[in-house]
Amino acid sequence: MESFCVRAFAEALEVVPYTLAENAGLNPINIVTELRRMHAAGEKYSGINVKKGTITNMLEEKVVQPLLVTTSALTLATETVRMILKIDDIVPTR
Repeated sequence: MESFCVRAFAEALEVVPYTLAENAGLNPINIVTELRRMHAAGEKYSGINVKKGTITNMLEEKVVQPLLVTTSALTLATETVRMILKIDDIVPTR
C-alpha cells in the first residue's frame, strides 16, 4: 500500500515539468523523457530551459531556488492531500 502511494506521488510530481514544457510550446513527452534520462544518469541539476527550448544544467545557467521555498511548498501540498485522503478513509490515520 505504501509503495503504491509513493509511486502515485512521484507520478503526480511529473505534472510539473510536463506542464512547464507544454506551456513553453515544447514537446512535453520528449522533454520529460529526456529529463528523466538525464536525472537517471546522475545529472541532478538538469532542468528545462524554456528560452533555449532544451534541457540544460540549471546550476550553470544560474537558475536556483531556495530550498526552503521548495520544501515548504511540497510539504504543504503533501499535507493537504493526506488530509483529503483521510477524510475519504483512503489512508488510515495513525
